Amino acid sequence: MTKKLSDEKKYELLNILEERFKNHMERHAEVKWEDVRIRIEAQLDVLWSLYEMERTGGEPDVIGNNYIYVDCAPESPKGRRKLCYDREALENRKKNKPENDVMTVAEEMGIELLDEEEYRALQKLGEFDLKTSSWIRTPNKIRKLGGALFCDRRYDHVFVYHNGADSYYASRGFRGKLRF
Repeated sequence: MTKKLSDEKKYELLNILEERFKNHMERHAEVKWEDVRIRIEAQLDVLWSLYEMERTGGEPDVIGNNYIYVDCAPESPKGRRKLCYDREALENRKKNKPENDVMTVAEEMGIELLDEEEYRALQKLGEFDLKTSSWIRTPNKIRKLGGALFCDRRYDHVFVYHNGADSYYASRGFRGKLRF
């Protein structure tokens, strides 16, 4: 897979990101778009990862003042659903294996999963995953026992749940972050 975008795709992506940035200033009140654009254009791998986030339905936007892009789609990104948690879970699954796993897809995209604290911080900026759920980075102690964590928002409350790492559902995907 080539990690290079055509000039046309770069231009299109930067326009989408700029419009989203300006429409959601509450997510990054003290950051200027020009500063973000300069940082993005200086790092081609960041631009490609942002393209992948956008292409898979993540609607990435800058969160806070630390230059971190996070998936801000209202629901878990459509292009990243129906995945078990990691490669070990995928390989251990005997029947009805999903096409891939969350950790591998995130790595291929050049992004990281949100952890519980980051997921909760995102929910303070809006209401996300009202109909879907999103895998989050799972502590090693839980993962070693075969489990994995996911979150959603119901009843105006953020819930953290557990499942076997080999499970997958049509309504569960993952949200990522990208530091740049």
